[in-house]
Amino acid sequence: MKDKRILVIGLDSAPPELVFDRFLDKMPNMKKMMGLGIYGKLRSCDPPITIPAWTVMMTSKSPGKLGAYGFRHRKKNSYKDAWIASSQAIRERAVWDILGDHGKKVCLVGVPPSYPPKAVNGWLISCFITPDTNRDYTYPVELRKEIEELVGNYLIDVEFRTDEKEGLLREIYEMTEKRFKVIKHLIKTRDWNFFMFVEIGLDRIHHAFWKFFDAEHHLHQPKNRFEDTIQNYYQFLDKGIGDLLSLIDEDTLVLVVSDHGAKRMKGAFCVNEWLIKRGYLTLKKNVEKVTDIEDAEIDWSKTIAWGWGGYYARIFLNLKGREEQGVIEPKDYDKVRESLAEEIRQIRGPNGEIWDNKVFKPEELYEECRGDPPDLMVYFDDLYWRSAGTIGHGTLNLPENDTGPDDAVHAQDGVFLLYDPKKKYGKRVDANILDIAPTILHLMGLPVPSDMEGKVIVEDLG
Repeated sequence: MKDKRILVIGLDSAPPELVFDRFLDKMPNMKKMMGLGIYGKLRSCDPPITIPAWTVMMTSKSPGKLGAYGFRHRKKNSYKDAWIASSQAIRERAVWDILGDHGKKVCLVGVPPSYPPKAVNGWLISCFITPDTNRDYTYPVELRKEIEELVGNYLIDVEFRTDEKEGLLREIYEMTEKRFKVIKHLIKTRDWNFFMFVEIGLDRIHHAFWKFFDAEHHLHQPKNRFEDTIQNYYQFLDKGIGDLLSLIDEDTLVLVVSDHGAKRMKGAFCVNEWLIKRGYLTLKKNVEKVTDIEDAEIDWSKTIAWGWGGYYARIFLNLKGREEQGVIEPKDYDKVRESLAEEIRQIRGPNGEIWDNKVFKPEELYEECRGDPPDLMVYFDDLYWRSAGTIGHGTLNLPENDTGPDDAVHAQDGVFLLYDPKKKYGKRVDANILDIAPTILHLMGLPVPSDMEGKVIVEDLG
């Protein structure tokens, strides 16, 4: 009996509203797989951020267990020092590590975070956090030469926060075309059991072009020249997926997944400006221009809390005995944190509208909080409003992102779709991002480790 193989197609930030509804009729290959397979919403982790979400998916471990709460993390309770998440920060074993233990060959392309490249039982091309392609970004190292002979300059990522939309669009298509060319080459030339790739171009398209197609976006302009850009890219991806389907046999299962969803950004909320107004954050002198919070002169002897920007806000408390110039007595920590959390929950929009603010204490989300978690994690208006960490704007609410053009934010629900060429299911089942790794191992006929936090999505899939 021939061994089953699995091809995992990762579409970074693909939301169910677009994949399963708005663009479905423009995507014949996805529509065919949906009609025959099992599909549904995939509830992302908290926070629903590319890093840690892909790692959560492939280890079935929470961000707390991974010690990964985003791209950057505060270093050892420092006021300014930070570290950036990379493959070296991940200690938990991923699906491909377990498959490798059982002699299964794996092929990985662009799965975050995979730089610097680690050894696998197979082949690996690192992801978008790779600084550039002038350094080793593959395992084994010889694979780099093979890639560059095939496509020339391999594009890891693009700079999407730009107003040069025409040039950006060309770069995204070039990047994706080269990635699919490499993927097709590896599918045909390697003897693999498990193949996974992540296309980051979809995330970049969302962030750079969302306002052009979404009539509800506050910056939308009807009948603009980029109105069909996102739809066209989805069609382009679907054609690429069809090309891959033509290269695999009926013993290969196909899993389409996204790490989180996407939706329009309503604006950015200046969290540190708000903390200053509420007396939680004190400056030694006022800033005269827009300034990163790390560059501001803060009076730590009078500061209770400060925050980081991003798609969600991270709030840090200035705790005596933990921070170098802490002011909060340890016995008052819980009271101060809850009081601040309640004030944040009451924040309203620029016109007094009620926001759906969500404030989390990490230990309430995760059984274990490794690494350097924040004291509070905040989603402003259910993530519709980005957190702006900079100060000096003279207002709490910004119509756009404070660190460069960005039209979209992350949404909690991504997608999953499982297609078996030999079977017809045609059913919808919603799942959790933690469930993907156990399901893959189950489909490959391997036991699910007891420390995985998810479950097999449908037991009879094998």
